[in-house]
Amino acid sequence: MLEILKLLKHGNKSAMLAAIVNAVISIIKGVAYFLTGNIAMFAETMHSLGDAANQFFVFIGSALSKKAPTDRFPNGFGRLVHLVLLGAVLIVGIMSYETIKEGFHHILKPTPSEGFIINIVVLGAAVLLESFVLFKAMKEILHDVGVEAKGPGIFFQSIKYLSRAKPATKLVFMEDTVATVGGLLAVFAVSISHFTAFHQAEGIASVIIGIMMFFVVGKVFLDNAAGALGEADEEMEEKIGDLVMADPSVRDIQEITVVKEGEDLHVELEIEIDPRLTIAQADDIKDRLEEKIMAEKGVTDVVIEFDEDDGVSNWEEEKNEMKKK
Repeated sequence: MLEILKLLKHGNKSAMLAAIVNAVISIIKGVAYFLTGNIAMFAETMHSLGDAANQFFVFIGSALSKKAPTDRFPNGFGRLVHLVLLGAVLIVGIMSYETIKEGFHHILKPTPSEGFIINIVVLGAAVLLESFVLFKAMKEILHDVGVEAKGPGIFFQSIKYLSRAKPATKLVFMEDTVATVGGLLAVFAVSISHFTAFHQAEGIASVIIGIMMFFVVGKVFLDNAAGALGEADEEMEEKIGDLVMADPSVRDIQEITVVKEGEDLHVELEIEIDPRLTIAQADDIKDRLEEKIMAEKGVTDVVIEFDEDDGVSNWEEEKNEMKKK
């Protein structure tokens, strides 16, 4: 139990903050829906509730993935965060279905809702809170990749480096982007329904919010299915390959693999060196390269194998293949 509590201290902070904020928002929206019967508010309640549960599981998964390797699991628990995320998206999927279903019912049988002021105040407050969490997620993305930005640059740079972010941070960013946009859409729909006779607007907004939630489900599922299987990080392969080739003792790289397991990167290298070098000299090369590679953000272990130089350049060809992909 003590070990679990220690691990929770290292859980993804963006996910924990998002879970707390969305739990509070879902309660407030739920009360507003109960008082007004507004279908757009129902959609937003389900959305926030799903996000809160999802992000809580993400926090737990990101913390447990940092558990040290054991005899039974010698490769560690890095992929655990991907497995937890695969389970978590099922919750959002169920909420998406309910949101779309209720939206269609309201489109077919539109009814005017009450409490316009309550709905606008609650949705407006929710949008502000979601925007705050989204901003924190953007900052976390930039922290993950070691990039600094200010002002509008935070928004543009976080989108640029989203693919490099930790799985948990990426999920929070996607969910709160949809939540913020969905909240604004709900405000728009509630206003239309209140000031005109077009009450179907709330149902249409509910369906659109549900579809956006499904998009997040699909994207997160595909990303984390790849992560659970052990996805190669081609960008880091190229970066580390260039770093290795910069060493004067390395003649070529026969093979390089960088595998992502949760937030960790595992590097395997087979390099060619001068066959006339002694074992001691080769060992010095190995130590030097390991130190440089381990200094890269996210790298947790390095395996280096040696082979004699065959006079054929493999690295440049492999690097060109990466760029074509």
